[in-house]
Amino acid sequence: MEQRHKSMKAFGENLSNANEQLKIINQENDYPHFNEKYEAIGEGPLTTSEIEIFQINLGKMCNMVCKHCHVDAGPDRKEIMTKETLQLCLNILAKSKIKKVDLTGGAPELNPNFKWFVSEVRKLDKHVMVRSNLTILLEKKFEDYAQFMADNKVEIISSLPYYKANFTDKQRGDGTFNKSIVAMKLLNDLGYGKENSDLILNLVYNPIGAFLPPSQASLENDYKRELLKNHGLVFNNLFTITNMPISRYLDYLITSGNYENYMTKLVNSFNPIAAKNVMCKFTLSVSWDGYLYDCDFNQMLEMTVNHGAPKHLKDFDENLLTGRKIVTGQHCYGCTAGAGSSCGGEIS
Repeated sequence: MEQRHKSMKAFGENLSNANEQLKIINQENDYPHFNEKYEAIGEGPLTTSEIEIFQINLGKMCNMVCKHCHVDAGPDRKEIMTKETLQLCLNILAKSKIKKVDLTGGAPELNPNFKWFVSEVRKLDKHVMVRSNLTILLEKKFEDYAQFMADNKVEIISSLPYYKANFTDKQRGDGTFNKSIVAMKLLNDLGYGKENSDLILNLVYNPIGAFLPPSQASLENDYKRELLKNHGLVFNNLFTITNMPISRYLDYLITSGNYENYMTKLVNSFNPIAAKNVMCKFTLSVSWDGYLYDCDFNQMLEMTVNHGAPKHLKDFDENLLTGRKIVTGQHCYGCTAGAGSSCGGEIS
């Protein structure tokens, strides 16, 4: 076991490489393959329904370097979706029945064409969600982005690992909590998160450590009580998201000696109800360079759609992408453990 752990730590030195991550995640062990576990619930192979959410990664550049980031985003990342690729997205959306566009990154606001793209998507009468880290809204040159998103009725989804500073700063960097509170205040003043407002502000909780999230409803009540009492802040919903064993979090699991126990926990917590409602059934993920994936996590592992489905925006065919067989791996246990996990929080 000790020698195996040393070998895994060696892999952990280059976890930005998707192949190295897959070697670790798919290593031989006593776990059934995710496909076997899923098909045992009587659903047959995991396949998609109609595409409801078009999730677009606008780039891996970010003003932060969070410990749990599965994108391995940061200020040094140069991958940014070009205007030409963004136009391909618009062309597809103009002809599609897809109603929701989910913009992520990195910090999606750092894409130089962010405002143009959001404005164009809204002209198509699509609902836009932006996964903002909050702190970017306080950065120089981005002070007007909160107002811009309010004007375009953009739904904002923001990471706030806890309602106390020490836990949040431990995961996202010193001073992050206080900056997030200032940004939330700015959004509240614009109407975000307020009762009877159509400006939606949702928060995201990721566990700090090698464990599964607690009850979403219970934790949401705690967040709302503490943020209102201590900071006068309000928001709409809290999403609890299980940390996936990839990228920086995989590195943490390996270097801390928690990898095998965490994977065992995910497998043993497989929930058939959650498995029937996984987000990949109705979401299509688009990378910064236009390739298509079944989910954001597969994107980071460079596991493109397969089984005859087109792999790039240039070859987009909604009919071929609807009902496609989903590409899976052992990391998929992260979405079906306990109450389940998706980009929208619990799924059961």
